[in-house]
Amino acid sequence: MQRRQFVSLACRTGAAMAAAPALLPSAHAQDAPGVTARSITIGCSAPVTGPLLGFGNEIQQGAGAAIAQINARGGVHGRNVQLQLVDDGYVPERTLANVKQIIAQGSALALLSCVGTPNNTAILPVVEEGGIPHVAPLTGAASLRKGMRNTFHVRASYTDEVQRLIERLTGMGLKGLGVVYLDNGYGRELLEVATTSMEKLGVKPAVQVAVATDGKNLPEVLKAVAAGRPSAVLLATAGTVSVNLVRGLKAQVPGVLMACVSVTLPGSSLPQLGDDGSGIALSMIVPDPHRGKLQLVRDYQSAMRAQGHNELSQGSLEAYVNARVLLEGLERAGKDVTPAKLRAALAGIRQLDLGGFVVDYGGQPPYVGSRFLDLGVLGATGRFIA
Repeated sequence: MQRRQFVSLACRTGAAMAAAPALLPSAHAQDAPGVTARSITIGCSAPVTGPLLGFGNEIQQGAGAAIAQINARGGVHGRNVQLQLVDDGYVPERTLANVKQIIAQGSALALLSCVGTPNNTAILPVVEEGGIPHVAPLTGAASLRKGMRNTFHVRASYTDEVQRLIERLTGMGLKGLGVVYLDNGYGRELLEVATTSMEKLGVKPAVQVAVATDGKNLPEVLKAVAAGRPSAVLLATAGTVSVNLVRGLKAQVPGVLMACVSVTLPGSSLPQLGDDGSGIALSMIVPDPHRGKLQLVRDYQSAMRAQGHNELSQGSLEAYVNARVLLEGLERAGKDVTPAKLRAALAGIRQLDLGGFVVDYGGQPPYVGSRFLDLGVLGATGRFIA
């Protein structure tokens, strides 16, 4: 009953470069970093090792599929686009070192979807100072949505996601709500949003507990949640720790409803959960990747199949959308592209319809392109059943 109520390649990625925080330098055909007569290089720092490795893999697949799709049509103004991804293991210091080196070497025209709230907190000042456009950082943190002229967010915010989930849960009459949050800047920000949302609705949290990014304190976390006896738990977590957390809650707090934000469970983790994933409520910042009602989803599915990727997910669809936005900016910037021209082209995007998914930057910072937000419930196969 609760489940029903809840929902009324020309692209080459450098995953193997985990040990070296560097991108291959390119010879410049003009005074634009990462641009030659034949290619445009886009940089990305993301985890392909560590607790959030699924996010790096989904970026490689989804963004890679979008880039391969446009390269097959002749590229952008006659140039192939290349994505060069550098591993940071979800360690902010490594992300910062990667981005500093990208800027210092002039090896990329722009950045695409660097992953993580603490990681983007570290790099965004450098991005602003260096004048390099950063499209679709993979974070929904409101703290990072300031008046930055080089950063172009695509996804809806974590604030929107958490508020929507809390409103739905309380609307179901569930008052004993718990929050398990990742013990870093991302998790603490979501905890604050959840607490504020509950206060406005007159709801007191049954339990609040932080889980380490590597899950080392998971037994203590599960014990604390069980003692709080919540009727529902919001999981403000991300990465591999979420899988063991879900399994532990299913075993030790049977019957508890779990609600997750969009980044809690990467698509690669859903098959691992099996029956343990059934009934989990999840906020969605892109459409269902398995349902081809929208042209965007059909284009994404076709691009993924063309690259031999049979596993579809919210994460790879988000990466596909993010790359499509960047590619649109490159088209609009013209043949003699520079970081400044790309920045102006992106800022000028109004009501861009990618096939049922609209992006609009409104002309001035903070640039936030999409407000799309939906809710779904997972089945045992890892797909949305409602």
